Amino acid sequence: MRMEKQRKGVRLVLLPLPFQGHINPMLHLANILYSKGFPITIIHTTFNSPNPLNYPHFTFCPIQDGITTQSDDSSSLNLLHLIILLNIRCVTPLRDMLAKVISDARDNEEHVACLISDGLFYFTQAVSNTFELPRIALRTSGASSFLPFVLFPLLIERGYIPAQDSQLEETVTEIPPLKVKDLPLIDTKEPEKYYKELSNLVEGTKASCGVIWNSFEDLESSPLSYLRQEFQIPFFPIGPFHKYSSSSSSSSSSSSSLLTQDQSCISWLDRHKPNSVIYVSFGSLAAITAAKFMEIAWGLASSMHPFLWVIRKGMVIDDGKECLDPPFPAGFIDNLEGRGYIVKWAPQQEVLAHKAVGAFWTHCGWNSTLESICEGVPMICMPFFTDQKVNARYVSSVWKIGVQFEGEVKREEVVKMIRGLIEGNNKEGSQIRERVLDLKEKARVSWNHGGSSYTYLDALVNFILSFEPKR
Repeated sequence: MRMEKQRKGVRLVLLPLPFQGHINPMLHLANILYSKGFPITIIHTTFNSPNPLNYPHFTFCPIQDGITTQSDDSSSLNLLHLIILLNIRCVTPLRDMLAKVISDARDNEEHVACLISDGLFYFTQAVSNTFELPRIALRTSGASSFLPFVLFPLLIERGYIPAQDSQLEETVTEIPPLKVKDLPLIDTKEPEKYYKELSNLVEGTKASCGVIWNSFEDLESSPLSYLRQEFQIPFFPIGPFHKYSSSSSSSSSSSSSLLTQDQSCISWLDRHKPNSVIYVSFGSLAAITAAKFMEIAWGLASSMHPFLWVIRKGMVIDDGKECLDPPFPAGFIDNLEGRGYIVKWAPQQEVLAHKAVGAFWTHCGWNSTLESICEGVPMICMPFFTDQKVNARYVSSVWKIGVQFEGEVKREEVVKMIRGLIEGNNKEGSQIRERVLDLKEKARVSWNHGGSSYTYLDALVNFILSFEPKR
């Protein structure tokens, strides 16, 4: 992306939520806005903090959040509880840091134009209001998955929530083709607390002066149109963020990752034929049982196709405890004869862009879904929680660029899905590949000159420049 001349006097402050799937898009957005000439300050929690050395062009300001990796590790602590804690504990630290950043900017003959904060940091609206500072919300997930959050009160009123086992396969007529089992619910003993958090999220977003989306019009025109009518504030769907820096996508991805990427898998991919490898990754948070792990492993092995599998430390749970090492049967890897390659974390954007990768078995986090679309890679969907379930349904039933496990994962079905997508020896597999390549082209058009995301980015820049400095 072309670097524009520095805009003297107009500083932007960004605040990411401290999780892999949220920090990545926020830092990509920071790079995009920096390329438009804005000086950038990143206020961040000490928990899961980004590495400032990877971004020498930004100013980093840490705030104390009271979260410790020993007592509040996100892999073991309920995610909902952690988000609630952050929204409570960061209020005073953010207020104090914003006061300092605004004062320092004034001393340097600058003004802070606005605060751009993650949508899940809803407390930031009240904090920015105390400074009469405009706040723009960043939605790191898609508009499709945000729609059920907005409609939660209606879904409760109409009896979809709380979900009953007998209803799970029913279509939610207000948001077709979602089924009740696709709704972004979580397994909690305190559902009212979850509903309250969703209300805070929606109301906090509505109260902002605008919303930035890591999405593009051709992908989500219908949900974006509905939400525009509902919110009546400016929307800026300028995604996919990571493609603005595509010339250095692997270095950009690596620098924003909270986990160490194993680059050795790229040379392994280099040895394989085009569209022959199945890439398997379930994101940075999901956990699976040892029994499901075995079905996946045997399914991959029985497909007879090469596979690259990301297995994080602690990803597999057996008898309620994290497995220190993947519980492969004795001799399993040796019997693959080199067809399988295991890493703890992969440079995903680089992997998906590799010509050898023919399908992506994914948890359907939004970043993974977008990255797969941008590289024209069809998906096998195995969602775990919240927005992943909505994304998976859109992938399989709306955009029709992948297939989805509807029940228990069985090795026979794994083999069938892999062969259908990789070999393309059935009509469905061929049509899926055609459709995802069509979406890849639409994504490419969107971020290039004259495309919808390109145009919305210009509108976002002008919107930010319209904020008058406070006297």
